[in-house]
Amino acid sequence: MDSIREQWLILISTPIYVFIIGLEIILSHLQHRKNYSLKDTITNTYLMIMNGGIDLLFRLIYMVVLQYFYAHAFIQIETAIAYWLILLLAEDFLYYWLHRFDHQIRLFWAVHVTHHSSQLMNFTVGFRSSVFQPLYRFIYFIPLALLGFRPLDILFIYAATQIWGIFVHTELIYKMGWLEYIFVTPSHHRVHHGSNALYLDKNMGMFLIVWDKLFGTFQAELSSKDYQPIQYGLTSNLTSQNPLKVIFHEWASIWKDVTQKDINWQARWKYLFGPPGWSHDGSRKTSNELRKLENLNK
Repeated sequence: MDSIREQWLILISTPIYVFIIGLEIILSHLQHRKNYSLKDTITNTYLMIMNGGIDLLFRLIYMVVLQYFYAHAFIQIETAIAYWLILLLAEDFLYYWLHRFDHQIRLFWAVHVTHHSSQLMNFTVGFRSSVFQPLYRFIYFIPLALLGFRPLDILFIYAATQIWGIFVHTELIYKMGWLEYIFVTPSHHRVHHGSNALYLDKNMGMFLIVWDKLFGTFQAELSSKDYQPIQYGLTSNLTSQNPLKVIFHEWASIWKDVTQKDINWQARWKYLFGPPGWSHDGSRKTSNELRKLENLNK
């Protein structure tokens, strides 16, 4: 039943994706926006395929792990409405922390950086996946299994919130009224993809924006008269779309950093588990350091 539900989710969402991407391409062309490029869209596509392939290959393993913890669950929620509502809230909460740690711990940023490497913002960027995230993402969902949520239901809710996560990758929708206070919107997510100092590591939520507001990672999108236009991509953008470069460039940088001579074990540890941008000699800056520097220069 649960696998059928997931298949229906894919069948329903796929034609919607095709429609909205086609519509966005047409509107972008009519409005003379440069929202799409062929190379960027191809990169988004192969990253999605690689992520999906790894997820399918690894699914049996992580489903066995989640099933083990579900078998040892210490709570059972009997009411269907409460079951699905709590699962939605709890899954989104745990994904917030997964996403936040992906930004704040360099080892995980090396996986997630692929999603942020596009300098464009369009619906296909939502498919620009963190290729190796399926290898550890399930760990964050173990508490859900212990709370009595079936593994296939966890997978279904994750897939459903991911659909919302695709729709917020666009420049064609500005603000969404009262929805801005509760849900992650295109405006919120544009901020998340900005490489401007003010916008770095902000708006980590997938479905609900309330977690960012509760835990201090929220930043509203400012108008161009109040702040500079959003610059999408990385603080140091890639110069090549070579697949190996796109996927492994941060791993190569980590290797270069940790194998430096004349640094102690603490520095090597921070190059792995410290925030992206940390350097032992101050030659690079973290997002917080970049924000402080920007404030000093005002």
